[in-house]
Amino acid sequence: MSARRRIPDPPSLRRTTAMLRHLLPAALAVTLAAAPVPSRAQAPEAALPDRTLHIMAGFAAGGTSDLVARLIADGVGAVTGRRVVVENRTGANGFLAADAVVRGPADGSMLFQCPMGTMTISPELPGMIMPVDPRKDLVPVANVALSSYGAVVRARGPYQDMADVLKAAKAKPNAISYASAGIGTAQHLTGERLQRMAGVQMLHVPYRGAAPAAMDVMAGRADFMVTNLGDVVGQIRGGELRLVALGDASMKPAFPETPLLSDTVPGLEVVGWFGLCGASGMAEPAIRAWARAVETALQDKTLQQRLRENGLTPRFEEPTAFAARIEQDRRAWGEVISAAKVRVD
Repeated sequence: MSARRRIPDPPSLRRTTAMLRHLLPAALAVTLAAAPVPSRAQAPEAALPDRTLHIMAGFAAGGTSDLVARLIADGVGAVTGRRVVVENRTGANGFLAADAVVRGPADGSMLFQCPMGTMTISPELPGMIMPVDPRKDLVPVANVALSSYGAVVRARGPYQDMADVLKAAKAKPNAISYASAGIGTAQHLTGERLQRMAGVQMLHVPYRGAAPAAMDVMAGRADFMVTNLGDVVGQIRGGELRLVALGDASMKPAFPETPLLSDTVPGLEVVGWFGLCGASGMAEPAIRAWARAVETALQDKTLQQRLRENGLTPRFEEPTAFAARIEQDRRAWGEVISAAKVRVD
């Protein structure tokens, strides 16, 4: 038999084959470049400076604000592998710490532990001198926790519930006193709201902080106060103070038998929060990196438990939602300040 003769390819087929040989390597390179490749750029710490990170806390060590700062510092440190240090710079209602952040690098290495009062009440108070403008100089990064408030009275005093306090206040205007951590604080302004909404007149007694105010309530020198639960939860559990009302429902699981303030005064609710803010101009990738690290840290069960033990509810909010909360609360507290004609000198 004769050998089978090979029929040559048509010219058009030869040209197509040559073209494919030329194009395939380039197409493959483009495909590989576009494909997602796992890298450290996707990890929260990638956009943060590769050095010690700082959270500036504006209130003294041992308080609720300081506690939240240290818990989230530990959590973020575990997530990012960075060392996160809390520095306490007290004074000016937290603004000395804020000023340190504003004057520091805006690269994500330093954040301000921003509480509700500093961010929403102080900017609305006539006469308040602030070294920084929270609206212009700070940028919201993440909310960390809600801070429940509660109304407390002396455990062995005459008042069993909030209705008893208001009944006495109606019977003798300005005879019932309420303590606060100072003029223009959330405790003071909540008392102003309570008076207006309940139709009573009470005597405001300001102190230099929640601790001395609580001491005088326990001693009977002030009748009651509405304050951050974290500042008095130890005295409540120790039987020195009686919790007669909760400012909101977030701590109901811990105190199921305690009514809400709104049960006695419809519409009255108070809840604080603690978040993190950076200097204006902080890079967007660093903001997102911190937010992701906080969100991840707050998923830890031990951290959640530590917060709840101190009257706090873990509550992550990303930058946009946190910014909206700040603006909403700023308007609400501004209305209270205006109606009560509160000012600081």
